[in-house]
Amino acid sequence: MNKTIFSTGIVFGTLAVILGAFGAHGLEKLVDADAIQTYETGVRYQMYHALLLLILANTNFVNEKKKKIIFHLITLGIILFSFSIFLLATNDLTSFDFKKIGLLTPLGGTLLILGWIILGFRAFKRTK
Repeated sequence: MNKTIFSTGIVFGTLAVILGAFGAHGLEKLVDADAIQTYETGVRYQMYHALLLLILANTNFVNEKKKKIIFHLITLGIILFSFSIFLLATNDLTSFDFKKIGLLTPLGGTLLILGWIILGFRAFKRTK
């Protein structure tokens, strides 16, 4: 499981760099400054959580069952949160109105928060 978590962190981290470069260099003439700032928020949170996955894979204070739960929460949270932000920020470039799926962003954020809470709970429980 640790190899899967670590590999997923690498993939999300790599994608964050690629998507960040695209946002900085490819979107600047296509969308307004507010949309770019929104897009950058998605990239930043994706990178934060990619790093979290790299750390999670190398922790020994979280049992495998809880690691798997945290991994799934963070992975799904990244997909729903960051990717919905990417779609919302580039909404003007497509014919589909991504604002219709805007509820995915807070749902993804909630999953990310739950992943952090479970990790924190496990860390504090272990140190007692």
